[in-house]
Amino acid sequence: MPVIAGIPITPLTARLFFAVQAAAGALWWILVALSDDVRTLTLGELPTGLVAAFDIPLFVLGSAIVAAGARWAIWVTVPWTVLVAVGMAAYATVTGLAGWGALTMVVAAGVSVAAAVVLVCGRAPVEWVVTGPLAFRPAGRVGTRALLARTGLQTLFFWGTFLLVIPIVVSLVEARWALRIEIPFVVHLAGGVLLAAATALGVWSAVSMSVEGEGTPLPSQMARRLVINGPYRYVRNPMAVAGIAQGISVGLILGSWLVVAYSLFGSVLWNSVVRPLEEADLQERFGAEFLEYSGRVSCWMPVRPAVSRAL
Repeated sequence: MPVIAGIPITPLTARLFFAVQAAAGALWWILVALSDDVRTLTLGELPTGLVAAFDIPLFVLGSAIVAAGARWAIWVTVPWTVLVAVGMAAYATVTGLAGWGALTMVVAAGVSVAAAVVLVCGRAPVEWVVTGPLAFRPAGRVGTRALLARTGLQTLFFWGTFLLVIPIVVSLVEARWALRIEIPFVVHLAGGVLLAAATALGVWSAVSMSVEGEGTPLPSQMARRLVINGPYRYVRNPMAVAGIAQGISVGLILGSWLVVAYSLFGSVLWNSVVRPLEEADLQERFGAEFLEYSGRVSCWMPVRPAVSRAL
């Protein structure tokens, strides 16, 4: 059973989310009616009465009906939530207004879709994230130089996508939606220092994976041998530690709290969904060797090899 932030993801959890969403939606509409500031920040110049006429029954009441156990309401409430999120995002991007409303609805839409999948499937189908081209497979025997070349190309693609393109887009959206929070120059500088250190760790981890493990970071070309040397002597997931630190550092450099939040959310998602599947695969392939290694080296907190212990 997947657990995110200490919360088990089950159909009951999904229904509880819709209950909270219904209550939050009702509270928000009360605040909109009572406060011009809330209305301006979340709705901009949209016609409040017209939006309420559709949103209260389809979003607020619909979420409550789903929470009560009527799964048919999913097919009304979730599409409406996604439609509102898309519309609010477009409105905020074009006008520069209602940024907080757009952000809230985008988050609500994402979680609503995930909760709906859990309710429809009766469980959280986490195995979907490692199927098809992302399924776990050992790398072919192509030689160290070829593996290093593949690892380099994969690293450039993932870093370019998740540490450059997406953060820049998120930062631009944050500015356009008037969500920017000014931070001191020293924070930008700290981000640069952290980025350099995290990138060095990422390169070290990737090279170790190719040279010691005869594989690449990509799930479909996983290491053929268990890697316990290099940075893996200190922590079981140095590549993930490096990636999370890089994402946070890019957010600090850009002065974007949304990029930092995006990086932290990615880390929680990876740790809760992908890591258990990856470690189950490692245990199946390497057996006692992996169990002994995971028992003395922490998943996240670096430890000195001489005093490594189960954490």
